[in-house]
Amino acid sequence: MTTKPQPTESELLAAVRNAARQEQFLEVVSADDARRRFEKNLDLTPLPGERVALAAALGRVLANDLIAPIDVPPFDRANVDGFALKSSNTLGATDAAPKQLALNAEIIACGHAPKLEVRPGTATTIATGGVVPRGADAVVMVENTELIERIPAIELRRSILPGQFISYAGSDIARGETLLRKGQRIGSREIGMMAACGLAEIEVVQKPKIAVLSTGDELVAVGSPLRPGGVYDSNGAIVAAAITEAGGEAITFGAYPDDEAALEQAVRKALDACDMVILSGGTSKGAGDLSHGIVSKLGKPGILVHGVALKPGKPLCLAVANGKPVVVLPGFPTSAIFTFHAFVAPVIRALAGLPPEAAETVEANVPLRIPSEMGRKEFVLVSLIEGAEGPVVFPITKGSGAVTSFSQADGFIEIDALASSLDANTQSKVTLIGSAAHAPDVVIMGSHDVALDVVVGALAERGFSARTIAVGSQGGVAAANNGQCDLAPVHLVDTNGVYNEHLLLPGLSLVKGWQRMQGVLFRQGDKRFEDKTAQDAVKAALADPSCLMVNRNAGAGTRVLIDKLLAGAKPPGYANQPKSHNAVAAAVAQARADWGMAIEPVAKMYGLGFLPLSPEEYDFLLVESRKDRPAVQAFLAALRDPKTKERIRALGMQPAE
Repeated sequence: MTTKPQPTESELLAAVRNAARQEQFLEVVSADDARRRFEKNLDLTPLPGERVALAAALGRVLANDLIAPIDVPPFDRANVDGFALKSSNTLGATDAAPKQLALNAEIIACGHAPKLEVRPGTATTIATGGVVPRGADAVVMVENTELIERIPAIELRRSILPGQFISYAGSDIARGETLLRKGQRIGSREIGMMAACGLAEIEVVQKPKIAVLSTGDELVAVGSPLRPGGVYDSNGAIVAAAITEAGGEAITFGAYPDDEAALEQAVRKALDACDMVILSGGTSKGAGDLSHGIVSKLGKPGILVHGVALKPGKPLCLAVANGKPVVVLPGFPTSAIFTFHAFVAPVIRALAGLPPEAAETVEANVPLRIPSEMGRKEFVLVSLIEGAEGPVVFPITKGSGAVTSFSQADGFIEIDALASSLDANTQSKVTLIGSAAHAPDVVIMGSHDVALDVVVGALAERGFSARTIAVGSQGGVAAANNGQCDLAPVHLVDTNGVYNEHLLLPGLSLVKGWQRMQGVLFRQGDKRFEDKTAQDAVKAALADPSCLMVNRNAGAGTRVLIDKLLAGAKPPGYANQPKSHNAVAAAVAQARADWGMAIEPVAKMYGLGFLPLSPEEYDFLLVESRKDRPAVQAFLAALRDPKTKERIRALGMQPAE
């Protein structure tokens, strides 16, 4: 950097007169007023998207909602090393009366499709992660069996429950569900989710390019010898790092002396190349300060604020030049970084598609008892909701094999190594994860449906967040009655064939949602089902002992329809009880079952035949004490919005009028 000549007396007098003329810019306003003036003249919508490789997506922000293209896991898989079997074959097994099962001549290893069906009285050796074979509805741990080598066979001394040690297809991620939402910042946990779905490229919001310039004759580049009267340009480094933290890409233009022509040229070049320009120094009214004068000439509307009632940070200058924000931060590092976080970081985060900054910890009530293994400190991932008397957390129960558990957690709580459990209704400190700043605006607990994602997306467009917790219709009823949610989606029919009205108790009201068609799913070309009604097809299936069904879990609305259709019959596969429509469809599509019951949109997604059985009403129980909350009203408005209804129709469902 060259040494600038000392000004002559006439130049000093001209600078004094210029300073007097520019005094009009130093009009001190409140911080709120300054922020309003600034943001009123800015377009704070996120920048357009760009496609990047998955490996380059870390720290970026999703430009659009991400829909899961496959189920994860893509098949029913074993969670332990052991033996796949029919749980019904183990009923009554005790130490005094053990059950013996012959071993099939197959060992199912990871990555290999099973070839043999598990028939009554048999079991198949299976490794952790192996595909559960046709006919099996549970896995027993090898540690809980005795091998009889001479037969060969295994011996069990306890009964096994259906579904034990099985992760059903789509139990972690269901094909067609909203995997990640627009605006979500991608961390390592999100990378894992996308990799699990086989996504090699992702569309992310472009990082805003932020030009950084420092001004002042006294500035010396970091690493250079410090001359008399000089100071290192610490502001340039601080601001560049803060830009990166806020989600932007810092473009460093360096430090410039108080030379108006050179500085103006650099600023104009930066403005042309970047989305925003930040200068530090040159905001006060000294004779050598030029930044505000240059900024005032860059474009309309120009300087909006020059002076804010803050300590530190009074000399802050905020401007907009032809739609691009230009900020001149105070020269002192403390003032510069204080005003950066107060005024600049929110703008960068908005352009980058990021939410506001988050808090770090919160005290919350844990309403459920959480068992723990003594001898080890346990960290329990939790979802955070706002209860009637303050924050409430619910443990996430998908298990250690689920890649979504960490992503869906708002934080975690600790259980001491000497405790066997955390008692119900304990106040606990929640350590928040990532950008989790507070509880969601709306809590929805009950049955999940792909159309619910549409409504939640419309709610997000209105500026409100939602937490959806899939606990089934019966779980939603309990949550609503206990005041643990705002809305509970349900689809339960009474003995008269009327949906959901029998669930109304004092304090609850019914909000109509949409109608969806339930029916029998089967593989295309299966003559036992084609060209039949659902009732006749099920009769044909019941008459064929080799025809294997896949059921649904107790408490699900679909299970009520199944049991009514079967009229007490429990055909082969009845004990196989996954917890979602997707898992049912996956079992049929992969020939691990021949038929099941699910909704029509899922049948279409999996390319299956569909025999309509009965339309059902998917409605919402509304907790009356919460209906006047702005976020709940916004949800109801989104539900009634014609655009939302059109999107629901596109999924094959009929919204309520």
